[in-house]
Amino acid sequence: MSRISKGVDRTMDSIQELQSYIDKSERIVFFGGAGVSTESGIPDFRSVDGLYNQKYKYRPETMLSYSFFLSHPEDFYGFYHEKVMHLEAKPNPAHEKLAELEKAGKLTAVITQNIDGLHQAAGSENVLELHGSIWRNYCMKCGKRYEASFVAEAVGAPRCECGGLIRPDVVLYEEALDPRVLEQAERRLREADLLIVGGTSLVVYPAAGLVTLCKCPLILINKSETSQDRRASLLIKENIGAVFGQISV
Repeated sequence: MSRISKGVDRTMDSIQELQSYIDKSERIVFFGGAGVSTESGIPDFRSVDGLYNQKYKYRPETMLSYSFFLSHPEDFYGFYHEKVMHLEAKPNPAHEKLAELEKAGKLTAVITQNIDGLHQAAGSENVLELHGSIWRNYCMKCGKRYEASFVAEAVGAPRCECGGLIRPDVVLYEEALDPRVLEQAERRLREADLLIVGGTSLVVYPAAGLVTLCKCPLILINKSETSQDRRASLLIKENIGAVFGQISV
């Protein structure tokens, strides 16, 4: 048997084992990162071809910081429009299968580090967005809400009719996570009977630290190594969309 054939057989065995875990569970929580959306055409940050390994005038971490947003709003939005807003992206099999699991009463929450809204687009309702969403925007002066399309179509930094700077409702570097969202995520994790972590290298804190709260079996689906590989009950190093596309509900 060739090395490729052996690899395919191992992957199929892993997917069958994942299916068994899902079939036996009733309070599944999914925790996901950028890798969940790469199969929808949205680039991640830390892979070889990710945003952090590309050359810009400023470091991506700097351009996505709160202080940079305030001091260089035009440069912030230039990067944000080109590299962060992907309004055309569509859900992939991972998003769709998670929505099916929720509708079947098996999945209690999706906890996501992504800001693209693709879980909701696929039909998931119990989504906890740790880092906010590109689809929500508001004026920093008067609080008026704006659609993502308004921000996307703006030339330079979008301004409110009152003159205030409009900002996306996303957590930028230097900002804390929403304590209300964190509290809900912690509660769901403690109640879970299965935790599936996918598409994240688990290096962004405090979000990544949340997975340690869960004492149930842990399934890890990620192409690269993570800090939690050793404690995983099942480790699958494949694209998450391809894996979930083979799961039945």
